[in-house]
Amino acid sequence: MIVGHEPVPSLPAGPPPHFHRSISESFYVLTGTIRIYDGTRWVDCAPGDFVHVPEGGIHGFRNESGAPASMLLHFAPGAPREEYFEVLADAARREEMEREGRAEFMVRHDTFWVGE
Repeated sequence: MIVGHEPVPSLPAGPPPHFHRSISESFYVLTGTIRIYDGTRWVDCAPGDFVHVPEGGIHGFRNESGAPASMLLHFAPGAPREEYFEVLADAARREEMEREGRAEFMVRHDTFWVGE
């Protein structure tokens, strides 16, 4: 299990719909409004709202409010996600990771984009 605090910038940013074959993911909104895709539609979630996505469940999130927001993320199991976030943060700082390398990285970390 891994729990992390995720600030979500006030830009329309966040991962598009995707799923994990062997990882469940949960979201607990702390501040602001975060749109979470529940597999069928985008839902506006406010502080105190909780969304659980079981293994294989299609989901995504983004902030379209124009104001900062934050949430807690919970992954189970968590160990494979630690490297995922460390590498993504490093790649973002250096603005690196070519498309092919990114696709391979995502599959290795149990992230499958819907529609790609």
